[in-house]
Amino acid sequence: MPGNNVVERPMFAAVISFIMQIDFTDLIEYIPYLSIPVISALVGWLTNIVAINMTFYPINYIGIRPIGWQGIIPSKARKMAETAVDLWTTKLLDIGAQFSKIKPKKVAEEMAPSIDHLSRQIIDEVMEAKLSTIWEKTPENLKQNVYRQVGDNLPHIVEEMMKEVKVNVSSMLDLKYLAISSLTQNKVLLNQMFLKCGEAEFRFIKSSGLYFGFLFGLIQMVVWYVLPQWWILPLFGVMVGYFTNYLALKLIFRPLNPIKIGKLHIQGMFMKRQVEVSTEYSRIVASKIITIENIFEYIIRGPGSEKLKHIVQRQIEHTIDLTAGIIKPLVEISTGSKLFLHIRNIACFRFMQELPMNIRHVFGYAENALDLEHILKEKMIGLPPVEFESFLRPVFKEDETTLIIIGAVLGGLAGLAQYFVFFY
Repeated sequence: MPGNNVVERPMFAAVISFIMQIDFTDLIEYIPYLSIPVISALVGWLTNIVAINMTFYPINYIGIRPIGWQGIIPSKARKMAETAVDLWTTKLLDIGAQFSKIKPKKVAEEMAPSIDHLSRQIIDEVMEAKLSTIWEKTPENLKQNVYRQVGDNLPHIVEEMMKEVKVNVSSMLDLKYLAISSLTQNKVLLNQMFLKCGEAEFRFIKSSGLYFGFLFGLIQMVVWYVLPQWWILPLFGVMVGYFTNYLALKLIFRPLNPIKIGKLHIQGMFMKRQVEVSTEYSRIVASKIITIENIFEYIIRGPGSEKLKHIVQRQIEHTIDLTAGIIKPLVEISTGSKLFLHIRNIACFRFMQELPMNIRHVFGYAENALDLEHILKEKMIGLPPVEFESFLRPVFKEDETTLIIIGAVLGGLAGLAQYFVFFY
């Protein structure tokens, strides 16, 4: 140990002596040159951050047209949504095949408790509204018999309804319209879908601007030292802004297929994360866009609801004819057959009116039966790289040139500012 101290002390003294001999006044004149790669790194970093933010924000147009800005994705929400949904419906999901997994009898069983309560409610409302005197005089045991018979038959109505929905699902459910309308009406969700799935890639774009900017800055520093012309700094600023964006975008998606160099595997960042991205993407689609609630809501209230209404009306009429045998003759004799038909229409209307609330009891079963998230995930994981790329690529491809030019312009302005601050 003593020997080491003997060696270390002269070395330490030599370093101190060297530092003290340095004329720091000479170094000060090199600070502007040394600042070039640092500022270049900051320019690369900031231009990439600005480019990403301008892709997604603001959600709504800010400014007075034509002077203003709206995020590229929100401004082209319909086109972006259509592109995404086309991928789902052509490569990932066959809703008809998935709907075939739903068992109508199981749906009826899940809805049975609420349907029984609904049947009593509708019977009382209709009879008290249109035939209050007759219903008031009807013996309690006969009322209970009517409740029971209608209650026993309503699950059959639900079962038959679901059978016909399964057969006609392609005409009753426009999956593309459902998904596109969800995304265009909720641009925040559209942004979230891309931001969440491309989170690692966007983070890389930001940080890569720093690294690439610094490397370009070193070249810029040497060129400026040799050729100190005012246009050098803005020119290199343009190059830094342009190439940092360009290189980052290329490294995200290229190469599509892995290239092996010894033990090293080279592949685009996004392509490497296929399993991770597929998991997150399918979760968002199944939980926020093509949800069980949205599917049934569309079937019940959408353009296909008229077909559903006819299905329900036919089944309700059949049920009433079977279970109202005792009351029907009395009703027709007392008030005429037209009112009886009117009662059937009211019953059908009330059933359709209450169906959206009562169908919620089926959501848990339907979600497990359709298993959309799992299907989407497995299909997406199995896609070849060239098809998988298309799930994120449209975000950049749509205005890739615009983003790169924005980076170049901002870089040029930063280079010009650097010239006036340090060298003018």
